[in-house]
Amino acid sequence: MLKSISRTLLGVVFAGGFMVPHAFAETSLNALFMAQAAYSEDDVRAMTEAFTKANPGIKVNLEFVPYEGLHDKTVLAQGSGGYDVVLFDVIWPAEYATNNILVDISSRITDEMKKGVLPGAWTTVQYDGKSYGMPWILDTKYLFYNKEILEKAGITAPPKTWDELAEQAKIVKDKGLLATPIVWSWAQAEAAICDYTTLVSAYGGEFLKDGKPAFQSGGGLDALNYMVTSYKSGLTNPNSKEFLEEDVRKVFQNGEAAFALNWTYMYNLANDPKESKVAGKVGIVPAPGVAGKSEISAMNGSMGLGVTTTSKHPDEAWKFVVHMTSQATQNEYAKLSLPIWASSYEDAAVTKGQEDLIAAAKLGLAAMYPRPTTPKYQELSTALQQAIQEALLDQASPEDALKTAAENSGL
Repeated sequence: MLKSISRTLLGVVFAGGFMVPHAFAETSLNALFMAQAAYSEDDVRAMTEAFTKANPGIKVNLEFVPYEGLHDKTVLAQGSGGYDVVLFDVIWPAEYATNNILVDISSRITDEMKKGVLPGAWTTVQYDGKSYGMPWILDTKYLFYNKEILEKAGITAPPKTWDELAEQAKIVKDKGLLATPIVWSWAQAEAAICDYTTLVSAYGGEFLKDGKPAFQSGGGLDALNYMVTSYKSGLTNPNSKEFLEEDVRKVFQNGEAAFALNWTYMYNLANDPKESKVAGKVGIVPAPGVAGKSEISAMNGSMGLGVTTTSKHPDEAWKFVVHMTSQATQNEYAKLSLPIWASSYEDAAVTKGQEDLIAAAKLGLAAMYPRPTTPKYQELSTALQQAIQEALLDQASPEDALKTAAENSGL
């Protein structure tokens, strides 16, 4: 009897011994990422797997949503404390800080981070002198061109101004090479604001002056006039008014466009023979400028990773953010998104095979123009998206459309 009790007790002890690791259950983090552009889902999963291997006590549940759902998912989840780590656009820190959605991690940023990350990248995560995460996706839109089509058209160099772009597109069209040589992402979405901002930067425009809308005149009006002229000229693919960036990529890599404005990620995908009909023919340069006003144009399309104020595991969440944004991780996955670290651009492992992209990036990333910093960005963006659509569809003149947008911006 005593022996059987001993065995039973021993079994309990051993069972307890085996259960101890599970009793201290691994920390579980929920992280929200984007299902388009920049790093692929496979890249993010591989980065995360490396993190969990190095940190076996932490499990990370990944969720991917289209860019269009990223903001609302983050905001709505605050009530339930759904996410520990979220990807956020450069346009959201003002709103997120004001509404206490992200943790101020300024004190966690090391000297190594401060010195190593490109200065312009920090603007992605900052508001009112504080940092609300680490920059992760450093990006701007570039002008992509089909080298073979330009060569057939007798064009020896890509355009350096937006007017030259229209002129070259006309040559391509007149020679019967393509019916609509230019493709844009002008759907009623943030994508159109990114293209519009690129043009605003070229024309030296301003979004806000003393906190009030200023885009309805000057460079802001010039930018929309250019878009409308390009659309009505027949040089622009008419479906551009419904396209997002992935649509632009598909049209370009099918050989159906001579010119396209898009993010970094398109370069290597469009050069992949498994993905693209134009592999080896893809040219890339900074977006053009405007004679007498700018040499190139660029907008800040960067994104950061932050820890939510509702996270029950902020230390582990920050550890995950540090891993995902580390130089080692970013250098390993530098084909669809370029690193935030300055010295990476001199690293042969990063630059090999994408020298043209790196050359364009060095210029474009240094000239990134911001979309307006305001807690009311969502209202402003929605009003501008509507104005662009109305002007493109000839429902209002560019002047009237922008005037209405200014009145509806909430500013």
